[in-house]
Amino acid sequence: MSNQDKLKISQNIALIAGIFCTAVAMLLLLNFWQVSKTDPIESAALNALVERLNQEPNNEELKVEIRNFDLLARKAYFNSQWQVKTGAYLLLFGAIVLAFALRIYYSLKSKIEKPDEKLENEIASRILAQKGIIIVGAAVMILAILASFATVNHLKYYDSVNVVETAQSAPTDEKIEVIEVEKGPQSEAEITESAEEGITEGVQPNLPEEKTAETASDDAEIKQIAETKEEAKPQVKVPAKISGITVSDLQKNHNSFRGPLGQGIIFHKNIPTKWDGAAGTNVLWKVTVPKKGFNSPLIWGDKLFVAGADKASREVYCYNRNDGKLLWTGVADNIPGTPAKLPNVTEDTGFSAPTLTTDGERVFAIFATGDVIAFDMDGKRVWARNLGVPDNHYGHSSSLITWANKLFIQYDTNKGGKLFALNNSTGETVWETVRAAKISWASPVLAEVEGKYQLILTADPIVAGYDVETGKELWNVDCMMGEVGPSVGFSNGVVFAANEYARLVAINPKDASIIWESDEYLPEAASPLAHNGLLMIATSYGVLVCYDAKTGEQYWEHDVGTTLYASPVFADGKLFMMDNDGMMRIYEFAKEMKLISENDLGESAGTTPAFADGRIYIRGEKNLYCIGQ
Repeated sequence: MSNQDKLKISQNIALIAGIFCTAVAMLLLLNFWQVSKTDPIESAALNALVERLNQEPNNEELKVEIRNFDLLARKAYFNSQWQVKTGAYLLLFGAIVLAFALRIYYSLKSKIEKPDEKLENEIASRILAQKGIIIVGAAVMILAILASFATVNHLKYYDSVNVVETAQSAPTDEKIEVIEVEKGPQSEAEITESAEEGITEGVQPNLPEEKTAETASDDAEIKQIAETKEEAKPQVKVPAKISGITVSDLQKNHNSFRGPLGQGIIFHKNIPTKWDGAAGTNVLWKVTVPKKGFNSPLIWGDKLFVAGADKASREVYCYNRNDGKLLWTGVADNIPGTPAKLPNVTEDTGFSAPTLTTDGERVFAIFATGDVIAFDMDGKRVWARNLGVPDNHYGHSSSLITWANKLFIQYDTNKGGKLFALNNSTGETVWETVRAAKISWASPVLAEVEGKYQLILTADPIVAGYDVETGKELWNVDCMMGEVGPSVGFSNGVVFAANEYARLVAINPKDASIIWESDEYLPEAASPLAHNGLLMIATSYGVLVCYDAKTGEQYWEHDVGTTLYASPVFADGKLFMMDNDGMMRIYEFAKEMKLISENDLGESAGTTPAFADGRIYIRGEKNLYCIGQ
């Protein structure tokens, strides 16, 4: 091939690359201008529909229209993000090709014979024109690249609305005064084995909070470590002290979001399958919760806990689960670091979305302000602290979970991901792990992998497991994207993660490999439920799907025609699924779809229920229900 042929080819490549870059750059600039004029969180049309709903609260068709409008708006926005990000990479690729082609072109041109002499002013004009084109083109590409990256990270810079918090009154009830925590050794717990889960757990005696040691037998070593605790690093190699709770205790109660270990598997029996909330059929009691919240009920013994919050205050409520009597109210106030100006939250998240947790001695709550608080079982405040206001454009909603005398908090925000372990007794940080993750609304799940417990978290872009003792990341799989809301499912050593705009994956945590995946049915908020060889997925557009957990083969699907945000739960051999309209559908937990019953609560509800022997506890939009026979 002659130099003339090479010159012509490089010239054509440069021309095509230049046209391509110009077209992509103009499209990116146009897209940036459009997105910058549209608030991804607020919509005038959606606000108008909400205002109309306030005037017509019983208009079911309007509620469906609002949900569909909101879903379409979110999908359109994230599709735009994907397009811009892709365009930015295409533009960068085109610019590289253009620069390379031009370099070859001018290199070859310099080797060709000297052209005929031109007039000096003509040559100067052409050089000036070429420089002008290059400068303008470069400016357009630079602006396009800057616009693309500004557009992709739009939500990252979404500022909190400065809403002045209503002044709070000083506490007057002794139930919320700060108390000194008695520190001393507790009796040694017995080794407990859970036959149903195949988990055997050794429980060591609790040592004083100031001491950490590999064994409790060497008093001199304990004393030495206690004296040097201030210089010790958070990630220690010694085993953590186990508080009084065991797997057996968790199975007898309902101490976290989705029950024991956060896995959605309930061990109680004689669960009712028929009721009518509006008519009062099989409703043992019903009470109005003072403040709004989207957290699920929590049960320990005869006590039931929920939380509520608004712009005025944030509160924890304890009820007698047998008769619905309010036993005490704990107020989360006078906490150092609490923001004077409340963060911005959306109506469907609010200030109290995370579900509480309890270790049987204390109950723990977290709010959208970043306030974390612990009360004892009688309502007296044990400790409280602020973790920093979470930079979250909807509001914080990751639920709490506790194990081994530690309170675990997933704190993934627009500023980056974190996982905290706080001491249950004092609230002090045991360890803190920075995660390579973006904002998430999912919650941590506890799972036993190869004989040791892990915390399993999901966010954009990773699903990862962490050591409960040290916070060390044990494995991760890059497989998620978008606004991750569902927590993971876990069964038979396999982790199941899914999210809308991403995919459904079955992960082997032992080697961080993907066993199988699917992208047909994906949840927006409801967490996957895995048990006894089956996997259940509930989509926001109202389809409940059953898969073979081992292979990903689809067994059945049921389109219920309404939004599903609550997570499916297994209890008493059945599948319980609450929709946002307050209808609880109960299915046989089997490879073939069989609907056992449909039960109307009488008000909207998007929270996951809690269970006890012979009873279901459901939080509706306004009321708390106890269902039983």
